Amino acid sequence: MSATMVDTCVLLDVVTEDPTWFEWSANVLERAADEGPLIINPVIYSELSIGFDRIEDIEALLTPDIFQYRPIPREAAFLAGQCFLNYRRRGGEKSTPLPDFFIGAHASVESIKLATRDTRRFRTYFPRLRLVSP
Repeated sequence: MSATMVDTCVLLDVVTEDPTWFEWSANVLERAADEGPLIINPVIYSELSIGFDRIEDIEALLTPDIFQYRPIPREAAFLAGQCFLNYRRRGGEKSTPLPDFFIGAHASVESIKLATRDTRRFRTYFPRLRLVSP
C-alpha cells in the first residue's frame, strides 16, 4: 500500500467544488485512496479548518476510514526550518516558515508522495519529493 499526503488545495478543490480543479482533484483523491491511506497533518487540518464553522463538520469530512491524521515528526520540523532558511537566503521575504515547508518536509521524511497542484515551492525545496500534480 502506498500512502499519499494530500495538500490543502486539493481538498479545498473538492470541498468547494472548484469549477476549474474539482474534477482533477476528485480523481486524484479517488486514485490515491485506492492505493493506500490519505494522509493529513496539523498544518493541512488547520488550513482546511478555516472553511468550517464547527470542528464536527471538518471531522465528518476527514473520516478516519479514509484519512489518517499524522503529527509532524521532529525530523520534518527540522527539515522545514532548514528549507525555510534556504528560502530566506534566496531572497524570500516571509519572516516565518510557510505551511508548504512543513507539508513538504513531512512527506519527505516519511517518504510518501504528495498530491498537490501548487508545485513550485515543493519542486524547489524538496526536489526528491514524489509529487502527484497536473
